[in-house]
Amino acid sequence: MALKTFKPYTKSTRGTVVINKSALWKGSPYKPLTKGQNFTGGRNNNGRITSRHIGGGSKHKYRVIDFYRKKKNVPAVVERIEYDPNRTGYIALITYKDKEKAYIISPQGLKKGDTVESGKNIDIKIGNALELRDIPPGTQLHNVELVPGNGAKLARSAGSSVTLSGYDGDYAILKLSSGESRKVSSSCSATIGVVSNPDQKNIKIGKAGRNRWRGKRPQTRGVAMNPVDHPHGGGEGKTSGGRSPVSPWGQSAKGLKTRKPKRSDKLIISRRKKRNK
Repeated sequence: MALKTFKPYTKSTRGTVVINKSALWKGSPYKPLTKGQNFTGGRNNNGRITSRHIGGGSKHKYRVIDFYRKKKNVPAVVERIEYDPNRTGYIALITYKDKEKAYIISPQGLKKGDTVESGKNIDIKIGNALELRDIPPGTQLHNVELVPGNGAKLARSAGSSVTLSGYDGDYAILKLSSGESRKVSSSCSATIGVVSNPDQKNIKIGKAGRNRWRGKRPQTRGVAMNPVDHPHGGGEGKTSGGRSPVSPWGQSAKGLKTRKPKRSDKLIISRRKKRNK
């Protein structure tokens, strides 16, 4: 979908760039597949803030997405493509042959009236879900499982995908968009195609108020604080902290590795690309 800009009637509209959603469903979501959400404001069960700069924002219902696709070899027709406030990609409401409905992550190119299916011995086409062993190398995938039957975990956000590079015994080799190559059991399922809404990365918020609508509160720079409040605080005039950038608790902000070792590390063939400093 195309990007949408505005005439600069105000200072905020001059810089605002949003996605044109004119082709999406304009009504309410399918009610049986929605449920209410509790918003924590970044606080845990003791009332203490554990995730900062969260609060407010518009209320919205959660859409229950089918990340499992366990209804095998039953065709489903796409009824409509919808916006989902809980994720960056769009979602599709599908109706199976037995009249059951479900929401799935909509891949790029999926349209109203298309047919999708999951299972064995089905076509390699956008929206179909198969086991990795049944997919030819070089195919772009999304909604990839890490454990068979455990639901899709990889490549679920807007415009994301992984590439099936090949096979190694009982494992499929996947190339992730981060640059990481890893093995995944070939009995895991994945969906053909790239997640919809690739223009999400080109959005420009335009004004602080839109971030408040999204539940994001303002952040105060460490250098604007006192020394008692932040390691960057204090100093005469506008100093830059006088030390290498760190978090409020002193942890380096310049690429310190904080990932703990995991049992699945042995399945990672090559790590993701290093970030440019």
